[in-house]
Amino acid sequence: MSAPKRVTVLMGGMSSERVVSLSSGQGVAEALRSKGYDVCTLDAQADLAALVETLNTQKPDVVFNALHGRFGEDGCIQGILDWMGIPYTHSGIRASATAMNKAAARAIFQTAGLPVAEGMVVDIATLADADPLPTPYVVKPLNEGSSVGVSIVRTGSNTRADIVKNWTFGPQALVEAFIPGREITVGVMGDRALTITDITPTGTGHDFYDYDSKYQVGGSAHVLPAQIDASSAKLALEVAVKAHQALGCSGASRSDFRLDDTNPEQPHLILLEVNTQPGMTATSLLPEQAAYCGISYPELCAWLVEQATCRQ
Repeated sequence: MSAPKRVTVLMGGMSSERVVSLSSGQGVAEALRSKGYDVCTLDAQADLAALVETLNTQKPDVVFNALHGRFGEDGCIQGILDWMGIPYTHSGIRASATAMNKAAARAIFQTAGLPVAEGMVVDIATLADADPLPTPYVVKPLNEGSSVGVSIVRTGSNTRADIVKNWTFGPQALVEAFIPGREITVGVMGDRALTITDITPTGTGHDFYDYDSKYQVGGSAHVLPAQIDASSAKLALEVAVKAHQALGCSGASRSDFRLDDTNPEQPHLILLEVNTQPGMTATSLLPEQAAYCGISYPELCAWLVEQATCRQ
């Protein structure tokens, strides 16, 4: 028998999603060990020389990228792994960098004919002076994940000045029309859409699927498959695969949508973003959808390892 495949799980990192990544990475490592892989973990922090040295010491056959946010999800770590010639899970440099930049991804979606909300990139300093769109609208950092830094400006809320004052995400922001209705998401494995999850934040103080709703136990209620009209469901599954392909994603991704069904006779679906590094925690949506489709968490992790490639 051949020796088991050596896998290094990259986790932690330097982004605002570090804690989530550590949780994802630990879960992935345990799952892969249960499938017979020889697994090491590596907290990918700021010392790149140490990161490269450790990878050279561990000599993995595959790197499982369990990083989230900047450095892990934006093409940076992908470039290092390509340079080192180590196959890795999920998407490569181009798809990762494009998906992480909300304005760039939005342009790709529009070119592909996929439904996006009315919106624009603005200099954040100008937001204090006037509304760039009719209220309500959403203000998003260009390069953050997990809804970090996202705010909704509603009619009469008088929050623009506070958003600008507390902004730490660079000189620009993406502003998009707020879409009422449901938050839904679709996981994609390869060229297959899994199912649709309807997400409802629970508790108080959460009027959209924010960071706490995503990662706190009980922070949101998930219904899958989502109880939505058949035409919207069919469209969401199709758009998720097309968005995955338009960006050039590999392995697994997850597309997030708003479904405005306030008028049941004319439901309106809007693609928000594609996550090239979907969460792999106990409350994460992709593993939940895979399980619904008969794919266990260890099987999902193993599938991602077996899909790993190097883009040299």
